[in-house]
Amino acid sequence: MAGLFKGKKIKVFAPASVSNVGAGFDVFGFALHKPGDEVVLRITEKPGLHLTKITGNGLHLPKDIRKNTAAVSLKAMLDALPQTFGVEFELHKKMPLGSGLGSSAASAVASVFALNSLLKKPFSKSDLLLFALEGEKIASGSIAHADNVAPCLYGGFTLVRGCSPPNVVNIPVPKDLYCTVIHPHIEIRTEFARMILRSQIRLTDAVKQWGNAAALIAGLMKPDYDLIKSSIEDYIIEPVRGALIPNYQLVKEAALNANALGCSISGSGPSIFALSRSEKEAKKIGLEMKKVLTKIKLSSDTFISKINDEGPKVLSITD
Repeated sequence: MAGLFKGKKIKVFAPASVSNVGAGFDVFGFALHKPGDEVVLRITEKPGLHLTKITGNGLHLPKDIRKNTAAVSLKAMLDALPQTFGVEFELHKKMPLGSGLGSSAASAVASVFALNSLLKKPFSKSDLLLFALEGEKIASGSIAHADNVAPCLYGGFTLVRGCSPPNVVNIPVPKDLYCTVIHPHIEIRTEFARMILRSQIRLTDAVKQWGNAAALIAGLMKPDYDLIKSSIEDYIIEPVRGALIPNYQLVKEAALNANALGCSISGSGPSIFALSRSEKEAKKIGLEMKKVLTKIKLSSDTFISKINDEGPKVLSITD
């Protein structure tokens, strides 16, 4: 099968993603149009997996295929194929590490999507999800969760009901829904952000939490912007992780005062996302959020995006 494609080179983009999305800890996520990572991959005569280059924000990432997220994902995929060929690939990190935007998920998804596309798609998305999750285990330092991998791979807004077997539900969203993401230039390690979470929660908080999670899905599907606005509230995770982000509450207040539908932490942070009804509002929200961080001399990047329904995409295939 691989012989037909030896020597061909494919370039793939996989997008960043916002996970948790308020009350949906470990189960909600949605893909962005930017930023994202790129993988360049080719099939070779020489068996084995070879990571030849890392550029961009990943210069200090390991090239050891046992420790690199993209490589571990590819290795899991190769183990499920006849070992009659090899793979060389380059990883171009075009998004910040430890940002709460699914950087490791984007690398993992880009790599397996690239090989699957070059081989004319022998694997389903459910298969690719499992391969990518093997890489995510390396990044998270614990059991992998699919709230970044799923939206990155499937596109759109996803609900992850489980990974064994994969059970991912795509949720329709309003066409004029925009997301503003501000990424403060600090890094929060996923394993640390998970370690500090409480192991027990009050029943009253749990009831409010799953009520908001259900209401957000209903609000997106109807669509009902008032319901969306009243549902992006996290009573369990945000109070703990918010303390890790300088001036988080002030940034959130600035977004809400600028007419954001809701605002919360993306993944483990430090990125903060806000939803709105237009590109104009999304840009205004970004400016107001950035002002708060600028006052404390904390630099940041701002990304404005609609929900990305496509997910990963092939940029080019060349000989």
